[in-house]
Amino acid sequence: MGARTKIREAFSDCAGPSWQTDIVFRTISARNFKSWKSLDSLALAPVTGFFGSNSSGKTSLLQILLLMKQTTAAADRRQVLNLGGDERSPISLGLVRDILFDHDMDASLELGYTWQPPSEFAVPDPTTEDATLFTASEVNFETKLAIKNGQLYVEGFRYGLDANEVVMNLSKAPSVRRNPEYDLRANIGGDPAYLKRVTGRSWPLPPPAKSYGFPDEAVGYYQNSGFVGVIELELENQFGDRTFYLGPLRSYPKREYHWQGLRPVDVGQSGERSIEALLASNLRGRTNTRGYDSRGHAKKRITVEEHVAAWLKDLELISEFKVQRISEETNLYRVLVRRAGSKVDVLLTDVGFGVSQILPVLVLLAYVPEGSTVLLEQPEIHLHPAVQAGLADVILEAADTRSLQVIVESHSEHLLRRLQRRVAERSADLDDIALYFCDHNGHESSANRLELNLLGEIENWPEGFFGDPFGETAAIVKAGLKQRLEIS
Repeated sequence: MGARTKIREAFSDCAGPSWQTDIVFRTISARNFKSWKSLDSLALAPVTGFFGSNSSGKTSLLQILLLMKQTTAAADRRQVLNLGGDERSPISLGLVRDILFDHDMDASLELGYTWQPPSEFAVPDPTTEDATLFTASEVNFETKLAIKNGQLYVEGFRYGLDANEVVMNLSKAPSVRRNPEYDLRANIGGDPAYLKRVTGRSWPLPPPAKSYGFPDEAVGYYQNSGFVGVIELELENQFGDRTFYLGPLRSYPKREYHWQGLRPVDVGQSGERSIEALLASNLRGRTNTRGYDSRGHAKKRITVEEHVAAWLKDLELISEFKVQRISEETNLYRVLVRRAGSKVDVLLTDVGFGVSQILPVLVLLAYVPEGSTVLLEQPEIHLHPAVQAGLADVILEAADTRSLQVIVESHSEHLLRRLQRRVAERSADLDDIALYFCDHNGHESSANRLELNLLGEIENWPEGFFGDPFGETAAIVKAGLKQRLEIS
């Protein structure tokens, strides 16, 4: 049974799609970030695709999210932004000037994110035990950064939590002899002066922790500010624990894999921990859902390995897949696969390269916690066009059955066409897919949302989106006619 059938099983025959996915990241924003002079609240969906030519800025859209992810992971809380550079960094952005639009060191860099927590976010009341100060169903974070003496510093940041907000702003700019100074305010429950200073402590606040965190003094200088750390922790959880990334250059397969029983957080940015993730997940047993019946009830709980094997079979890459321990006396494992029509198992290294390259994508989609956001950069690399199209079905199924948000940067026309087809077939809803064409006019990047209709047609198809197929066909015909005339 192919991927198309598996996808369509998730929906009733007559009622159209019935997705289980909530939007996790709702919008991203940026000003003066790389080739993006201005990006205002770019809307994201459960399945979001960025397409465009080389150097059009589409990869930078993923980097807006990845930059904050690796900043939250940095050990040094004085580091305003972690631009990467070591092997553990998802991205390496170079120097401060390299991330600024037109390398303008006088420009302010602004980053913004809106997301939905996995459940209603409850902020405890610091003045009353076991009481809730407020709840929020959406979090909005914005930070503004500037440069002084070649170094980034925070001009201010703001957390919006439904109708409540907490703002930390610069009160005195830095100089050669003086660190910047800040003040803090909060509008909670309609009270814009909610925070109350501790008597006798009127000193200004020191710089924030990183580009988003409150300094320790924020709690010491105010009577009722003990809740701010909970808000900061929500941002760190969103980017650190609920957002995952797989890069375009994936590791080569091995003949043997060594596993010491540890459970990796993800598959690694190049997929190098995919087999470790599979082995660790087998200890959890059957936790994944695959498919729904016509009433929307889960059909079957399966292991991550079974889920990956089913996807590989649906994509018609192989008929069998398993991870096997070489012997009970070692911690060495091997990955065995069986080609369609064959009765012999072979090592992963002995089949087509495409299987090993798509494997980390499939493992990541099946392995991460439900409700996560998965960022995929060019997942179609080294894949046959038919498999690229099938990958779109895998993404749709993962978004639906595992409540994932999947954000893809891609060059694949086949992946895009399959998404269009699923909309036309009513196995994917227009509201659940956001597709963007990124362009660069020689000065700055822009993102134009592709307008899909209910027939799966793109009503604003950009000129030269995927080259000029009609022009190529016409040129072939013309050349053939010319040769025939010369022969005759």
